[in-house]
Amino acid sequence: MAVTVNTNVSAMTAQRYLNGASNGVASSMEKLSSGLRINSAKDDSAGLQISNRLTSQTNGLNVAMRNANDGISMAQTAEGAMSETTNMLQRMRDLSLQAANGSNSTEDREALQKEVSALQTEMTRIAETTTFGGQQLLDGSFGTKQFQVGSNANETIGVSLSSVAAGDIGQHQKSGKGTVFGAAAAAGLAFGTATSTDITLSGPNGASATTTLAAQDAKAAAETLNKLGTGVDVKASAHVELSNLTAADTGTLDIGTTSYDLSTYNGDMEELANDINKDGFNATFDKSTSKLQIQADDVAGIKAKGPVAAGNPTLTMATIDSVTGSAGTAVAVDDKGVVVNSELEFDSSDKFTIGGTATDITTAAGNSKLSTVKDLDITSQSGAQGALDVIDAAIAGIDSQRADLGAVQNRFNHTLSNLANINENVTASNSRIKDVDFAAETTNMTKNQILQQASTSILAQAKQIPQSALSLLG
Repeated sequence: MAVTVNTNVSAMTAQRYLNGASNGVASSMEKLSSGLRINSAKDDSAGLQISNRLTSQTNGLNVAMRNANDGISMAQTAEGAMSETTNMLQRMRDLSLQAANGSNSTEDREALQKEVSALQTEMTRIAETTTFGGQQLLDGSFGTKQFQVGSNANETIGVSLSSVAAGDIGQHQKSGKGTVFGAAAAAGLAFGTATSTDITLSGPNGASATTTLAAQDAKAAAETLNKLGTGVDVKASAHVELSNLTAADTGTLDIGTTSYDLSTYNGDMEELANDINKDGFNATFDKSTSKLQIQADDVAGIKAKGPVAAGNPTLTMATIDSVTGSAGTAVAVDDKGVVVNSELEFDSSDKFTIGGTATDITTAAGNSKLSTVKDLDITSQSGAQGALDVIDAAIAGIDSQRADLGAVQNRFNHTLSNLANINENVTASNSRIKDVDFAAETTNMTKNQILQQASTSILAQAKQIPQSALSLLG
């Protein structure tokens, strides 16, 4: 190797290695100071991209867990208010049962109605004031809201809430006609059957196929419709008023398949009412008017037949279309009798629609009407009886909502567990990519520091090499 002064290759080589060792020490110090293996794209450009995507996911998962917890809290708030509403409905049901008892006077029922009215008002107040973060929950304005429970778009869980105000819950109802109304002597007093026979029901559990009711009386038709599983309860019910029963009336009174020999009562309508009630029907005798009101469910109809004295007893329709005219018109009984066929009553906790052509046995096609808790009036015995069905439907409707809220709370809890598990694993993956290994990096820094010191020493010696030329100049 030539001895030169202008160019010191050994020094340049030593300096190059010194710079490399110094850069290694600086890089190790940066990593050990920050705790990160990747501090800029130059450290690992591909790793930086992967790490940033994982960081976005973990940040999103943390927000999603907070969102799910908010969803649980909101559901708990709504369900708590519904629980208290249910308690009030149970109290109203107790009051209705009490008012339905024959031992109560008009004044007694009016006193019971005062508490019912107060509970109706409180139910509506709770519905209007139950909020979460300033958002109304139970007044009907909530609808369906989506809760973001994932780190990416459209990873949501829907929660639906409807109104539980007294004016918005109750029983959806629609009453239908019976079959062939009135005297049917030529047909042997048989209960009527449908002639127009096609019907469809669309209820909360779905719509039925078109169903035929050919040759079915009201009771059989109700059984057929209940088997459709649409969530609409169908009941055959007959309502009649019997008056002017005397000892001379020796015919029979048939309520469905149960027969009463009128000759054994000698005109005692109160005794007849007692026997009717014992058989599970509802009979109320008014002494002041000498009239017997009869309501029978799950029967094809009610009929009275001779031999009876002309004009007695008289059968009138209490709540359905009259045989000969407007509702309540008396129907004289001759020596053969009279038939009052049951009407169909449709009930559901949710709205429903009746369609088809079976107008002889149902109503014309149309939508149900909501009988609400707000309209309950138990100041009469009949009103108290009717209130029970409305209250039961309201309780069922709220219970359905509470069940949905319970299910969604459990779903949120499972979502939280899953999010926490994903977050743990993604964070661990990100750590393996981005975080520095202190043991390895400390070793690497120590190596570079030793090399830095060695390179510095060698560089100092290399700078002495040109001086050897002076000895040649002697």
